[in-house]
Parts: sequence; C-alpha cells; structure tokens
Amino acid sequence: MSSSTLKIVIPMAGFGARLRPHTWSRPKQLIRMADKMVIDHVLDTFSTVPDPAHSEFIFIVGYLGDKIEQYMRLARPDLNVRFVEQPVMRGQSHAISLAKNYLDGPMLVIYADTLIDTDFSFLSAETAGAVAWVKAVPDPRRFGVANLGNDGWVTHLVEKPQEMDNNLVLIGCYYFQSSAELLAAIDEQMQRNITLKGEFFLVDAINIMLEHGLKMRLSHTETWLDAGTPDDVLKTNRYLLEHGHDNSGEADAQYKSVILPPVYIHPSATIEDSIIGPHAVIGAGCTIKRCIILDSIIDDGSSLENVVMDHSLIGKEVHLQRQASVLNVGDNSGLIL
Repeated sequence: MSSSTLKIVIPMAGFGARLRPHTWSRPKQLIRMADKMVIDHVLDTFSTVPDPAHSEFIFIVGYLGDKIEQYMRLARPDLNVRFVEQPVMRGQSHAISLAKNYLDGPMLVIYADTLIDTDFSFLSAETAGAVAWVKAVPDPRRFGVANLGNDGWVTHLVEKPQEMDNNLVLIGCYYFQSSAELLAAIDEQMQRNITLKGEFFLVDAINIMLEHGLKMRLSHTETWLDAGTPDDVLKTNRYLLEHGHDNSGEADAQYKSVILPPVYIHPSATIEDSIIGPHAVIGAGCTIKRCIILDSIIDDGSSLENVVMDHSLIGKEVHLQRQASVLNVGDNSGLIL
C-alpha cells in the first residue's frame, strides 16, 4: 500500500426495500443490532487498517441519506467522512464514479450491509494491485466467485456461476492499490455500456482491470454477516450477542426480572416483571412490563406491556400491549389487542 491516505468507500444509496417497514422512516444502516447501529458495526471493521486515524470515509448516500449524515455528525464526530449523493440507482460502479473528485491512491470498498471479521493491518505491506475478500459457502451459485489461474492470481470474476467446484464467494469487500486505475476501468465499463438490469456492477469494472493486467489476489474470512433482511438482521444480532456484545451480567444486577444471556439491554431501559432473552435487545429509553421477549430487537423509546414476543423486529417509539406473535413493526407505531 502506498503512503497516501486510505480512502474507504461505502456505497449505501439503496432503498432497503427488503427491510420495510423499518426503512420507510430510516435507512437500513441505522437499524439497531445488539449495542449499535448497522453502520457502527461496519465501521468497527476498519479499526485495524493502517493508520486508521488518518483514513477517510466516503459514504455514497441516496434515499434518506440526510439521516445518515446527521447520525454520523452526532455519533461519530471523530471520523473523517465525506458524503456523496447518488440520486439515481445506477449500480455500484456508478456510485464509486460519483466520488472521483475525492479518490486518489489506495482505497477499500465495502458494501454497507456487509459485516466481516478480518484484519486489515497487512495492507501496509500489500504489493498486489487488488485484493478481494472471499468466504467458503456450501452453494456458490447465488453469489459471485473469483476464478484463479495456475499461478494463484485472479483471472476473472463470475456472477452466479453454474458450477459448484469453486465455493469461494465474493463477499463485497475489495482493496485497490490505485483508485485511478479503478476509475479508468469504470469509465471504460460505462463507455462499453456493460450493465446488468440497467446497473453498472463493480465486478465488471474489475474484470476490465483484469483484462488490462491487474494482479489481484484473494483474502479469506470465516465470518461474513449480512443485514439486508429481517431474518438476516436477527441472525447477525444473535452472532454479535454471542461474540462480545452481551451485557447480561450488568442487566441481571440492575433489573428485577429474569435475564437469559446473551442479551443487550440499554442502561436507560425500564424492565419490570419480565423474562428477557436469550438473544434479545432492548434499546435506550424502552419500557418493558410483564413481557417475555426472546430473539428480538426492540429499538429506542418503545414500550411493551403484557407482550410475548419471539423472532421480531420492533422499531423506535412503538407501543404494544397484549400481543403474542412474530412482529415486524416500523417506527412510531401502536398496537393494542
């Protein structure tokens, strides 16, 4: 990696349609998982990059992007963040091209609902022109894969392969030694109009770079988490609670209720005569009375009374009474049954 400031580009302009109704009122990056929002968990991934204090983040925002900007200024003023708007969804390559005035030297790209466990410190000595992160999965046909030559270098990226012999799938995280070379490939991609369903995908730009002699290698990770659907959010939430984000010990000492770890309960929540957990999250300022809540996320400012809940997502400022069900309730809602 060169000595230039590392640019970390995070495209996040999508509508988050698979997470509605929550994403009617906020972008999916501001959905709670365990003790933080999705975007906070993504940003934690980069704590190991070389010289993190001088890295620069570039958020490509669109729908409800102003809420991400407001959140970052309040919650993460320590980070150097630029915001670039993508008003029309034309794909990942198009999103990156909009940030060209801020890109020079080395860069990382990661998709905004991708959480991985990796150590980026090796980038300080990286000599390859690019690195793609991959994970082994049982069936690669829903994903993209990287084909390798006999010398171990990547030769071509393939979306949704038909064969099963290569199970190392691309997880949406890439390093490029030269952002200028990536931008040139994106320009060529657009000139050649290489699209899928009207969008410019990053893998096609990378394939152009490979055609021009790019030396790209793979980096493996065992942990790849997603936050794109309600089921994904709850699955990732379970993983986070089991890996360092559980505060059941403090909660058990604070509340006169049954706390079944792992859980995360914000210290400002009020809980009475309830059973919480396992895998439950209670946000800031929540009031929980006579409830049984497991495998669910209750976001800030919500109140539940006489509720039995499992495998559910509850937004902010939601008020529920006498309900036993699987629920997916957006912000500022009320339900009495």
